[in-house]
Amino acid sequence: MAFVDELTIYVRAGRGGDGVVRWLHLKGKEFSGPAGGNGGDGGSVYLRAVRDNGLLARYRGAKIFEAGDGGMGESAGRDGARGEDVIIDVPMGSLVRNRETGEVFDLTEEGQQVMVLRGGRGGIGNEAFKSSVNRTPEQSTPGSRGEEAHLHIELQLIADCGIVGLPNAGKTSLLNALTRAVGKVGAYPFTTLDPNLGVLFGFTLADIPGLIEGAAEGKGLGFKFLRHIARTRLLMHCVPLDSEDPIGDYKTVRAELERFEEGILSQKPEFLVLTKSDTREKGEIDKMAAEFKKMEKQVYAVSVLDDTLVKKLQDSIISLLR
Repeated sequence: MAFVDELTIYVRAGRGGDGVVRWLHLKGKEFSGPAGGNGGDGGSVYLRAVRDNGLLARYRGAKIFEAGDGGMGESAGRDGARGEDVIIDVPMGSLVRNRETGEVFDLTEEGQQVMVLRGGRGGIGNEAFKSSVNRTPEQSTPGSRGEEAHLHIELQLIADCGIVGLPNAGKTSLLNALTRAVGKVGAYPFTTLDPNLGVLFGFTLADIPGLIEGAAEGKGLGFKFLRHIARTRLLMHCVPLDSEDPIGDYKTVRAELERFEEGILSQKPEFLVLTKSDTREKGEIDKMAAEFKKMEKQVYAVSVLDDTLVKKLQDSIISLLR
């Protein structure tokens, strides 16, 4: 099933049930007084955050959600049944916008639940209209409509560390080596089209699809990719050592981070990982690392083929996150 991180659904809260005109029937005294009950309130619509990043894919074929309508009032002054609420599960990290009102709901904690649409009020039965001057009221009111809206759901992954870099920088291979994840890898750009997640001793790492120049303006699905690191605590910037210009590669991605949404990503703590270290001699690697350290960056060189270097990087990531 394809990964879905953005979706618009239509939701409707339930309509309130109508109030009714009814009469109390006593033995020997027909129409002994008003006894029409109020209608039940319509069901409301709630969003609930769950720990399932692939959840939105299930909604592609069912984009309409409706709460239950309230029941009509009943005899003997009894209220109608309340409509059934509907609870829509969304992945943690979802940003949900009501397109009709502009209201935004940010669901970041597992189990968090918010009401997004309120059900309609039930109508009033004739019993409620009884007074000293009107002992046989024949009026009642209908239930009101529930709220309705189109909700735009945008997932922003919640991860401790976001892995960024140009396409084919070795990000997915590194994630797989660090966490035993099973992201797709290949010797060509854009192997990763959707984020991959892995867990390293309780910390979540997110491999973000490769960024290209112009990503901050949406080129190459830039917005789709960049927003997934908006909530991360730490950035791991991968620069491949088999590149002809590693420093230029770094600056290209860094420029996109600085342009995205007024630089919120460029303000996050960042460390550098020089990937594919098996493609360079040690002297070359040391020289390249020294150049990056001039930028006041922590630098690690690693090859997924070297278990010792992978273990050293694992320990460093855990230390940085703690």
